[in-house]
Amino acid sequence: MDIPTVLIVDDEPDLLELADLTLARMGLNVERAATVQSALAKIGARRYDLCLTDMRLPDGEGLEIVRHISAYAPLTPVAVITAFGSADNAVAALKAGAFDYLSKPISLEQLRTLVKTALKVPGDTDRRKHGVVQLIGESAAMQQIRAKIEKLARNQAPVFITGESGTGKEVAARLIHELGPRASKPFLAVNCGAIPENLMESEFFGYRKGAFTGADAERDGFFQAANGGTLFLDEVLDLPMAMQVKLLRAIQERSVRRVGGTTEEPVDVRIISASHQDMASAVEAGRFRNDLYYRLNVIDLRMPALRERLEDIPAFVAFFIERIAGPDSQAALSKSALEALGGYSFPGNVRELENILERALALSDSGVIEADELNLTPTALNGGDDLQRAGELSLQDYLDRVERDKIMLALEQTKGNKTAAARVLGVTFRSLRYRVERLGIE
Repeated sequence: MDIPTVLIVDDEPDLLELADLTLARMGLNVERAATVQSALAKIGARRYDLCLTDMRLPDGEGLEIVRHISAYAPLTPVAVITAFGSADNAVAALKAGAFDYLSKPISLEQLRTLVKTALKVPGDTDRRKHGVVQLIGESAAMQQIRAKIEKLARNQAPVFITGESGTGKEVAARLIHELGPRASKPFLAVNCGAIPENLMESEFFGYRKGAFTGADAERDGFFQAANGGTLFLDEVLDLPMAMQVKLLRAIQERSVRRVGGTTEEPVDVRIISASHQDMASAVEAGRFRNDLYYRLNVIDLRMPALRERLEDIPAFVAFFIERIAGPDSQAALSKSALEALGGYSFPGNVRELENILERALALSDSGVIEADELNLTPTALNGGDDLQRAGELSLQDYLDRVERDKIMLALEQTKGNKTAAARVLGVTFRSLRYRVERLGIE
């Protein structure tokens, strides 16, 4: 087995020597360069397993090296060294394709962790064999999503996933994790809107024994539980402002302090976040911090709505029927049922399609499900033709009616369980409770 070779690009002799010695003790080969031009010459002459470059060099910027490697040697991970507090440089490097970054003064522990993670980045063949999470469909939109996820899996840049509720944002996040070097470590999904505000800090960062009444033993938080892996923050825009400040600090410092603790604990997590809301609008409205926005939304991934890729419906139907009824099931949809699905706007997206099929399979007396057994919501049939009748009502009355129908359907599907209904609808429990009260739903 070949010994990995790392290229270090820096014009500070002391830093070069320190990094060289550290990597040599890890059993790695090290080559050095002090300028952009000498680094590019070396990269053009051979393949490296990792490149570590300073951002400021005598003849240019480290970003030139990052962009060159991203364009001509995309399987080589490249990390950058930034000056202390240069968050903008770190974000720019990640956007340009850097795998990760280190801040000066360099922590040897963080350097070793970065190198170990980078050298585990799988090649294309390994990636195709590895993943178990599936993104269904062969539409042009899904092929583009898969290609982007392949690229995102190679680096450690924070990703913000957008898309309507039910479009598969968590599935995409899990796939980024599974196809990357952290696959053997934890993937922890957190619904930020489901955590009571007074418990958020202890849930995220853990607590010391005796930190508050009931803290009978030390407990890890989400960051400690996901250490080495990926922390997926779903509905991140629901975080209250006080928690946003603490999250920003944890991301910048790569360390957390437990509730009741006095020392910082280093943590190594990749942050992937998501929301069905628009983050830029939340920033403009003052509900979300601008500096946290730039740390989370380094690279964005938009998951398309199901109505934008209706050609994928037959593949979803086959997948869900097998998952719900088993691989030996003879259940199928009639031609008219498939046509009905093709004329439906799916306000709940893929999650709604799964619920529709699950209900139809449970109630069907025969092996073939007909269109009327799908029980599709009238307001979403025929691409939403019911909107033509909106003029008969005031806008607010019409929207209330649509919202009430969706909530009633979700409560029916979950047998009145509001927590489960909130998940189906893609909203927080608190939001659902408010809407139920406002609309007078019993």
